[in-house]
Amino acid sequence: MPDTHTPPRRSVWLPIFAGLCASLVGIGLARFAYTPLLPTLIQARWFDANDVVYLGAANLVGYLIGALIGRPIARRTSHQTALRSMMVAVTLAFFACGFPLSVMWFFAWRLLSGIAGGAIMVLVAATVLPHVPAERRGLASGAIFLGIGLGIAGSGTLVPPLLSLGLQQTWFGLGLLALVLTAASWFAWPASTSHETAAHAGKPAPTPAGVYLLFAQYAFMAAGLVPAMVFLVDYVARGLGDGPQVGALIWVMYGLGAIVGPVTYGFLADKLGARVSIRAVLVVQAIAVGALPFAGSFTTLAMLAVILGSFPPGIVPLALARVHELLPEPHRQHVAWSRATVSFASFQALSGFAYSALFNSSGGQHALLFMLAAGAIVVALSLELGMIVLNRRPSLQSQPLCSPLQVLSNDAS
Repeated sequence: MPDTHTPPRRSVWLPIFAGLCASLVGIGLARFAYTPLLPTLIQARWFDANDVVYLGAANLVGYLIGALIGRPIARRTSHQTALRSMMVAVTLAFFACGFPLSVMWFFAWRLLSGIAGGAIMVLVAATVLPHVPAERRGLASGAIFLGIGLGIAGSGTLVPPLLSLGLQQTWFGLGLLALVLTAASWFAWPASTSHETAAHAGKPAPTPAGVYLLFAQYAFMAAGLVPAMVFLVDYVARGLGDGPQVGALIWVMYGLGAIVGPVTYGFLADKLGARVSIRAVLVVQAIAVGALPFAGSFTTLAMLAVILGSFPPGIVPLALARVHELLPEPHRQHVAWSRATVSFASFQALSGFAYSALFNSSGGQHALLFMLAAGAIVVALSLELGMIVLNRRPSLQSQPLCSPLQVLSNDAS
């Protein structure tokens, strides 16, 4: 992505800080703070076990909607206005969830928080990265999406003491934190960039086949991360019978991995390239999630939780770096990233409901979900091998592929 100028060093960190706050509020807290609340929501009889699981999937459906409508909202307003509005929406959702008026009330607010998270994911990199020098963008994108990891870790450390005050107070506390972060980042967003509104005349260049393969690969990554993301604490607390305290500790370890993941993966993308880094990460993740049902000690569970925790936020800078490798033009990068997010969100939402239905119909068999997740990651790795085959056949590089994922993702443009 070419730069017309190099921004002053001190100005680089304010947009990165704003992006970190947005990913922390819109995804890190809005989605992941729900996981350690699962056992308490059931025990406090706010909702029954089946409802609680489906309410968790509501955020994933909202994420898909947000990925689809994020760019149109930004075109009608601005990136800055859209991002600020999404952070405000998440803040309101936290406070509203403190009132369990009905399942539909709770579902609607969880859905809204997911919409905000999907829109933030589509817009935040395109808003911030043009203001970062090209050679530092891998690390910068890792720093932006570090907010997801901080949200995971924060939910594991903040939720238990907040729960001692009460479940309603926990939701209010999360809302207050989101409000503070929204206010702190309000004036840190950069001015609009030229490529947001520029017209793109002429016949568009053909999209490399590798881009569509990345969409499919990213989708199966989403399917592979959902079980640990949603069910890990419940697996430890109720599935293994270790109780919510041990479950919270394991979630803290998951959060530590999530803090390390984005910056580490972004650094790997800068140093090794996105393709090589994606292959290595998929191999490690497939082994880790497949081993989870066989972990027989707290130490093993903690180690696996760290590895698994690095995956959801860590693959974001990797996939973004791969988009930048495949497409040099800023506008095409923005469109492709939006479509990649749609493919990710689609499979995440579908697998969220599918895993929830399977969990309920199987009588709460966590191990089955984890094995299916390992299979999804293996499929993603197989698609990476497919990229290698395509790269050995240059004549296919310029052939656009028509797939269901492409058709669905066209709605995001």
